[in-house]
Amino acid sequence: MKNSIKTFLLIPFFALLLFTSCQEEEVSITAPEDSEALTANSELTSLMFSTSIMDGSADNIIDNASCLSVELPVTVVVNGLEIIIDSEEDFKVIETIFKEFEDDEDDLEIIFPITIILSDHEEIVIENREALEALIAECKGDNEEDDDIECIDFQYPISFSVFNRDFQIIDVVTIEGDRELYRFLKRVKNAEVIASLNFPITLEYADGTTVSVNNNEELATTIKEAKDLCDEDDDNDYGDDDFTKERLDEYLKICPWVVYEFKRYNQDNTSEYKEYALNFKEDGVVVMRARGGNVLTGTWSTRVTNMGALLKLEFENLVDFNLEWIVYDVEYGKIKLYQTSENRIIMKKNCDAVIDITKERIKNFLQECLWRVDTLSIQGLRKDSLYIGTPLKFYDNDIVKLRVKGELVEGTYDVGTQGSNFTLKMTLDGRPDLKLEWGIYFLEEDLIKLSNDNSKMILSRHCPDTDGDLKEIDAILLENDWRVTWYQDEGEDKTEQFKDWAFGFNESGKAFAEGDGRNVYGSWLSYRSDGLFLGLKYDDDALIDTLNFRWKIVEISETRIQLKEYDTNGAIVRILVFEKW
Repeated sequence: MKNSIKTFLLIPFFALLLFTSCQEEEVSITAPEDSEALTANSELTSLMFSTSIMDGSADNIIDNASCLSVELPVTVVVNGLEIIIDSEEDFKVIETIFKEFEDDEDDLEIIFPITIILSDHEEIVIENREALEALIAECKGDNEEDDDIECIDFQYPISFSVFNRDFQIIDVVTIEGDRELYRFLKRVKNAEVIASLNFPITLEYADGTTVSVNNNEELATTIKEAKDLCDEDDDNDYGDDDFTKERLDEYLKICPWVVYEFKRYNQDNTSEYKEYALNFKEDGVVVMRARGGNVLTGTWSTRVTNMGALLKLEFENLVDFNLEWIVYDVEYGKIKLYQTSENRIIMKKNCDAVIDITKERIKNFLQECLWRVDTLSIQGLRKDSLYIGTPLKFYDNDIVKLRVKGELVEGTYDVGTQGSNFTLKMTLDGRPDLKLEWGIYFLEEDLIKLSNDNSKMILSRHCPDTDGDLKEIDAILLENDWRVTWYQDEGEDKTEQFKDWAFGFNESGKAFAEGDGRNVYGSWLSYRSDGLFLGLKYDDDALIDTLNFRWKIVEISETRIQLKEYDTNGAIVRILVFEKW
């Protein structure tokens, strides 16, 4: 079996030879094909360490130093106006005040004492301006690059296996954030621990997209390639509105931009304009695709003034966008526009967004792969839990099939129009939740968003035949019967409830559980969504139904599968461990 989704031990090969048969009773370890030691001086250790360094550039408008950060909340006086800064979003308030008049002298006074966070995550209380300036003086000078890597970050939690001098696992350390990772890797750099990183892990780029990596070589390559993908804004000033016209024009034209937040005349219009997509063309033409597929054409132009870069938008039938907007902040994959405090647009780059939607293009998208019901809300009531592990398959003869417990429920579908909007209508026996004429309001390569009045559905593309990790996961699941060796539900150990229960997975997508004189059947699906997941959906059994979740695959081998379920804040709610029967 390949090593792409196993726990990869970052220790030299000679150390692996120390694992004798007597040690296998303590822990079973498979040697990776391309091992690299997680040692004090290894490249991978240095790259991970740089990623964990505290980035202080976000608040440069307050402290003018990228090597430290001011802990929030903090009180400042901006041009005579006292403001409490509670979050990074409040930095834009300071910038708006600075830019209100072009010919005034901007001034910012910090109310001390404050707490400063250094690049090593150490916190220091600063009592006055002189002490702060002395601390800043120890940092690198203006326009010098710092050591941190800001264009990519780990999605936590991640975990390390820790070994003793005999290379036996003595602990598994879970890391929940940059500060913990920094301190753990500091111990590695000081040769205090021997450790391995447990794969797969997910990393997030500065633009919000993610990538899953499966071994130490992939991880090192991914971090190195991402290092220069964004502007780290380490020039010790603030914002990124010092774009030249040429740079801004090229940045706008590189991909479609999707509206993420919209405010006009001090009214929040985000719900009206969210996910409108804009495509900036070479000839000053901007094409906007509204939700539902309506396409509007307008013009755009840019210029640079003492106030910074300006973007002018003009549409005949969309006056809310018609302004000369100030480009007040540019992050990797995101642009923020404003015009006085009453008008604001935040747009995110989305190279997968489809602007020119046609009926044929929608049908081609649907027929290319399977589709998961990622989100389903009917009149505000969530229904997506009913479709865990049950993918849809669309065929070219207008037939759609839903896989449930290994059986295919057949129905029909139609891609049509309603006014200027495209629609998707499905009819499946026993599935009234799907039997609506859904308006297609957002389409990208791997995602379709649909709505019908107060009902919403999101379909995510699922292509297991082209995903080596999913093939390998499926092969492991199908190969054995499994037993539950650990089940923790909201901190309570409930493993004993599943004693003597056997679990299995069929190639058809049917899941089964046998125990206590009962046979329970359901659906299962391994899939990728910002990481690797296993969806389980059993029916009509009070005990086994408690496992019905979209589980994140934390660790998998031929003999052990560890799964976790997280809440919306990223906290672990449940842990489920299967081991080979």
